[in-house]
Amino acid sequence: MDLTTPALLFPAISLLLLAYTNRFLVLAQLIRQLKQMDSEDDYALIARQIGMLKKRIVLTKRMQAFGVLSFFLCTVSMFLLFLQLQTPGIVAFGTSLVLLSLSLLYSLYEIQISTNAINVELANFEARKSGND
Repeated sequence: MDLTTPALLFPAISLLLLAYTNRFLVLAQLIRQLKQMDSEDDYALIARQIGMLKKRIVLTKRMQAFGVLSFFLCTVSMFLLFLQLQTPGIVAFGTSLVLLSLSLLYSLYEIQISTNAINVELANFEARKSGND
């Protein structure tokens, strides 16, 4: 394995971390919006959303942490390969791939919860719409 193999992951991991940061910012915005909801009708919706939001925050934190660790080990792998330390470089790169895979699995789970949260919003919207008819 040469130095360019781990270098191929750099753009992918960087874009992935950017996407994770955007997901975190969206979560923060949603929490701020829930805080501003103040009517009695909104409390049931807020209660349903809070649990999912807490879980999504934890998952986002984990996917970011595993992504950053993957990026770090990818850098370490490149450094070790630069020093002609093949076996440690390969091990660091393999570990980086495992961490990246874990990060992606957490991301997949967070997307499922996000989809459930959207369904809660849609159900609330439909209930309000049918109540106004």
